[in-house]
Amino acid sequence: MTETAIDTNTRTDTFAGRRLKLDTLVRLRWLAVSGQLVAVLFVHFVLMFPMPTLWCLALIALSAALNVFLRARFQATVRLDERAAFAFLGYDVLQLSGLLYLTGGLENPFAILLLAPVIVSAAALGRRPTTLLALVVIVAASVLALHHHRLPWYVDEKLPLPLPYVGGVWLALVSACIFTGTYTFRVAEEARKLARALNATEMVLAREQHLYALDGLAAAAAHELGTPLATIALVTKELEHEMPPGSPWVEDVALLRSQSQRCREILSRLTSLPGQGDLHLARLPLSHLVEEVVEAYRAFSAKIVVNPPRGQKPEPVGRRNPAIVQGLANLVENAVDFASERVTVGTEWDDKTVSITIADDGPGFSAAIIDRIGEPYVTTRPEAASAVTPDHEAGGLGLGLFIAKTLLARSGAIIDLTNQRAPEMGALIRITWPRAVMDTAVEARASEAETIVERTTWRRPVETL
Repeated sequence: MTETAIDTNTRTDTFAGRRLKLDTLVRLRWLAVSGQLVAVLFVHFVLMFPMPTLWCLALIALSAALNVFLRARFQATVRLDERAAFAFLGYDVLQLSGLLYLTGGLENPFAILLLAPVIVSAAALGRRPTTLLALVVIVAASVLALHHHRLPWYVDEKLPLPLPYVGGVWLALVSACIFTGTYTFRVAEEARKLARALNATEMVLAREQHLYALDGLAAAAAHELGTPLATIALVTKELEHEMPPGSPWVEDVALLRSQSQRCREILSRLTSLPGQGDLHLARLPLSHLVEEVVEAYRAFSAKIVVNPPRGQKPEPVGRRNPAIVQGLANLVENAVDFASERVTVGTEWDDKTVSITIADDGPGFSAAIIDRIGEPYVTTRPEAASAVTPDHEAGGLGLGLFIAKTLLARSGAIIDLTNQRAPEMGALIRITWPRAVMDTAVEARASEAETIVERTTWRRPVETL
């Protein structure tokens, strides 16, 4: 066993919940060594049954030497990958099979201990290594049923066990191996799924708490920035009146005034988000929603192109939801910041889902952090001052995508962040909702169907009377 077979990486991956600690296997093997040594010495010195004691002690010493080597070579906190764990458990099966071969095979009552490695594998490893280990046990039991040394017994007495009895022991052992392995694996897998679900719930709660904290900061920022933005708007308005008609600064002052007004509108939307449930009941077609989002960014350097909608059914018409507008706006702004020349926004729907895609022709998402994009303080913006360009600000906090993903997820959306396929360049974001979320007609039909079901359910007892 080489060091490469032992995984010392502490990262979280798909099989993180199925990795056995080396210390666990070492401790279990010490327990097995102790029990085997006591049993061999008791049979030899107390019962004084004839048996190949030296060979048995040699096999026990081999396991003890392996434990000493593992303790000296690796740290106790090391976790094994599935191959290494399968190899160690397979060794335990073979070592115990060797002892059983020397001491009566399946006639030995300790043959039941062949199930122990399978149970450990089923509780801690995946389906494939557990199945392979169970096959090893079945093969070993089959060989031991036919080929083995004499069972240690009194010298002047014989204990012949008929072949049907040995066959029954083999059948019971195989049945127990399959049943206990399957049952243990299912119970352990359900426990792992529950643990993953609880972990995911904790992560969602942490994200929600973080967003609530940002909501408070946004409200404070809106309150503090209101006065300076009003001052900027007033000064730019006076400058527009005082400048001569042909001044080269007229357009710049007008742009500054429009952007200050846009900042005030953004802050007003942020302060209105907590009351979104009852205050915003206006109906908004999907195409109007997209236009409302992209309109504020048409003055930027990147050109925004809205593709014709694709969908054979009637266009979804939903309720105005400031959370959806703000989330889409953050995604569009991020695409505009990184785009080289163009940002493309498309809409698509069918009778089940509604989708909005946002694509840019920039560098795309970095492969190193694409799986973590959308987490707080994870950003692809350049951090070094040398990387700052007129269109990209350094030191982004990565909160834009985090807020967008959280707000859109609250509305029932699924967000998929990928890069476009070659030869196209840039990032591709696809947001998908169930049609019932984005279409008041579908929502109304669903509500009406629920009402009919409720009425029918309540009428039935009356009719039966």
